[in-house]
Amino acid sequence: MPHAINQSRRRVLSTSAWTVAALCGTGTPAAAAAGGGGAEATKHRPFAPLKQLDAGLLNVGYAEAGPGHGPPVVLLHGWPYDIHSYVDVAPLLAAAGYRVIVPYLRGYGSTRFLSSETLRNGQQSAVAVDVIALMDALHIDKAILGGFDWGARTVDVIAALWPERCKAIVAVSGYIITNLDANRRPLPPAAELGWWYQYYFATERGRLGYSANRQDFNRLIWQIASPKWKFDEATYQQTASAFANPDHVSIVVHNYRWRLSLAEGEQRYDALERRLFERPVITVPAITIASDFDGPAADGKSYRDRFTGRYSHRILKDIGHNVPQEDPQAFAQAIVDVDGYR
Repeated sequence: MPHAINQSRRRVLSTSAWTVAALCGTGTPAAAAAGGGGAEATKHRPFAPLKQLDAGLLNVGYAEAGPGHGPPVVLLHGWPYDIHSYVDVAPLLAAAGYRVIVPYLRGYGSTRFLSSETLRNGQQSAVAVDVIALMDALHIDKAILGGFDWGARTVDVIAALWPERCKAIVAVSGYIITNLDANRRPLPPAAELGWWYQYYFATERGRLGYSANRQDFNRLIWQIASPKWKFDEATYQQTASAFANPDHVSIVVHNYRWRLSLAEGEQRYDALERRLFERPVITVPAITIASDFDGPAADGKSYRDRFTGRYSHRILKDIGHNVPQEDPQAFAQAIVDVDGYR
């Protein structure tokens, strides 16, 4: 992309977010929180009417913003979040000329499996294949990919396995590709405590409890993962509706049981997983973002050697796990900046 265009996009992101309403329908545009996890959460307007598209094993629900001919950006959410993590990022990027695609992952929102016979599988390579299938269905050969939580893992996986499909990436928490052998090794007790919900999901009691209490459960996770983010109930409920997906509990529970080697994956993904277990390097341009959530790993040193292309690392203070919703300006700026990396 010409340097002049990149500079223009940087200027767009420095202007007020009140000037962008491309994604929010008519009327008052959505306000972007200008950073700072302690700020009161804004009340967001919803995305414009979502689109649905058959792609691979799924009928995918997704939001789209910006010019159809613009450079494509695919933004991926995590658990327990949804596309509204990007409700303020997407208009900023759309106003800067990008075509922004924000899909519901399998098990969330309006995304549905095409067949009742398909295993409700949450393993990392399955989710990545879903995204590649969506890009194929949208005729997107190469995109900038950005994500956090499950979304960051998926971005890492795609960049490692299909670098030709990635112009560049932005990954919150850095290199988080799962290695099942490594996950079998115990952590210090304080670190194990942070993963309490994985052990809960490993039990039948946990599956039943999550199914019955997913609204309260996920609100608690938001509070724990982002203790300085003062989100309001309207903001939470905007996302919480995505957890009513009929496959949500099955996908979430399978994901965490698979990570602990308590549930099998699918044979169709075995070759991909073997490659991922080798901790492949990521060669495409990348920006990684750390926040308070990352604790001692926030400096990024533990995964610096996994990125061999042009690379930079950013640390956001007083921000929790949901980086794009807590500091949309910083996340959008990272997308624009990495677009200029060569």
